Amino acid sequence: MDCDGVLTDGRLYFSEDGEIIKAFHVRDGQGLVLWRNAGFASGIISGRRSRILKQRARELGINFLFQGVKDKVQVFEQILTRGNFLASEVAYIGDDVGDIDLIKRVGFSAAVADAVYDVKSLVDFVTRERGGFGAVREVIDFIFFAKKNEEESKT
Repeated sequence: MDCDGVLTDGRLYFSEDGEIIKAFHVRDGQGLVLWRNAGFASGIISGRRSRILKQRARELGINFLFQGVKDKVQVFEQILTRGNFLASEVAYIGDDVGDIDLIKRVGFSAAVADAVYDVKSLVDFVTRERGGFGAVREVIDFIFFAKKNEEESKT
């Protein structure tokens, strides 16, 4: 997933010493913990660098964290190799034009409710929640619900 605009509301707060401050929603965090506990890997690819994001990713057990990324596709390819994943096995959540190339490559794509039109028009699922307000949890719950329904239909 992307960070700014997905895990956060996209606004950047600067302290007097220039440090960027971000706010994360607890439901997104709980969803990512549930995701990890179900045996799935998670990752964040962000164009910005933030000590706060690094700390939050560590708290949540995020498997892959890449910050200050200019070429998200190159980093995505690294994650596929390191995790031994196929692109078709990956879900991605984005909000802006920098996410489009990844959205086109993954097996399941999602956009937050306040994503730009160019992103929302391409994805498989658009959340009801805005970025930073539980949208990641909504995507996780949607995937879990779909998997449960798929398993029940096989029995």
